[in-house]
Amino acid sequence: PVLYSYFRSSCSWRVRIALALKGISYDLVPVNLIKDGGQQFSAEFKALNPMQQVPALKIDGIILSQSLAIINYLEETHPKPRLLPQDPKKRAQVRMIADHIVSGIQPLQNLSVLKQMGEKKTEWAQNCIASGFQALEQILQHTAGRYCVGDEVSMADLCLAPQVANAERFEVNMGPYPTITRINKALLELEAFKISHPSRQPDTPAELRA
Repeated sequence: PVLYSYFRSSCSWRVRIALALKGISYDLVPVNLIKDGGQQFSAEFKALNPMQQVPALKIDGIILSQSLAIINYLEETHPKPRLLPQDPKKRAQVRMIADHIVSGIQPLQNLSVLKQMGEKKTEWAQNCIASGFQALEQILQHTAGRYCVGDEVSMADLCLAPQVANAERFEVNMGPYPTITRINKALLELEAFKISHPSRQPDTPAELRA
């Protein structure tokens, strides 16, 4: 497999965690979203992913984009360890939390949106994340065990940790979100989350390396 990724992209980080958890080795091709006006806009990359976004994964003779589509494919082709619970109710909760983050929070504070916001970009990102986290904190109080849903790492957790990293980057006050903070701390202790972390990627700038 070949993963097209950017060290700081939360969508790319989700996929890197899934690959690490499932023990799938891959080649990484960095796509710098800032340099050269954004390498994702090159003709070469557009041919791979017409949406001009990372991640993209070449695997088993196909090219997949969209992090949850990629994670679902990995789940179906490499079922262990599982990232979706067997219980239908818990599985629905995992998907709900993942969608809450990938549809309801992350796109609103994405690079392409922030470019439109000009000087207000930090305030905009803080407001979008805080509003999403208020709802998420409430949801997690009903679903969480050690992790987002019970005591097994799931697709929801793969979305949570990168989103908390975004929140910290935009200096969101995490005080009102003790459940989110607790789960994130537990996740960052896991090896798969450590090795896939933005501070430990081949394209991480020297000043941001762990």
